[in-house]
Amino acid sequence: MAIISNGTTIADAGAFSVSLGSMTHIKTLTASSSSTLSFVHGASSVVLNSTYPLYRFEFINIHPSTTDSSTDLVVNYTTDGSNFNVNQTSTFFGGYSSESGGGGLEYYAALDAANDTNAGLADNAYAGNDASISGSLTLFNPSSSTFVKHWTADLSTKQNGTQHFTHPTGYANTTGAITGVQFKFLSGNLSAGKIKLYGIKDS
Repeated sequence: MAIISNGTTIADAGAFSVSLGSMTHIKTLTASSSSTLSFVHGASSVVLNSTYPLYRFEFINIHPSTTDSSTDLVVNYTTDGSNFNVNQTSTFFGGYSSESGGGGLEYYAALDAANDTNAGLADNAYAGNDASISGSLTLFNPSSSTFVKHWTADLSTKQNGTQHFTHPTGYANTTGAITGVQFKFLSGNLSAGKIKLYGIKDS
């Protein structure tokens, strides 16, 4: 039995197909005591150009090697493929709830970027064996030669008995094409986990 939408077969005998508007998997990087994870156009089959107007990064159980006040996951961008030094401006807020009860909403001024290269995505990640970071970041039109490069993210972080949700947004302050994206912790390595890159076509 086939499922047909607008004259197009999208499912037939167990097969599934999605046309324009779908996410296309480009690359998966797996952390293993890695100082950084970088997606650079043209390197290791990475596509990050005008092929797609939107690019989405999925974080799956990113686990830090250390726990301290600087174990913050951040994002950086490059226009030349090697120097991740594009200044950004961003804002960072989120909510939290503890296993013992209580919680609230917070604005994290310390994780904002004010024309700085590091923009915070998740704060004070916990290195306990049951802790990790999962979520996503969307980068808009990185190949534009007219506009700055907006991005928005949603992440879930498990700390020591506390669940944190963070929603940072910002822009890479350049009208040049972004050719690479790098993720790292301000302190320690990415001990484990995966980051997947997808391209999203026009709908």
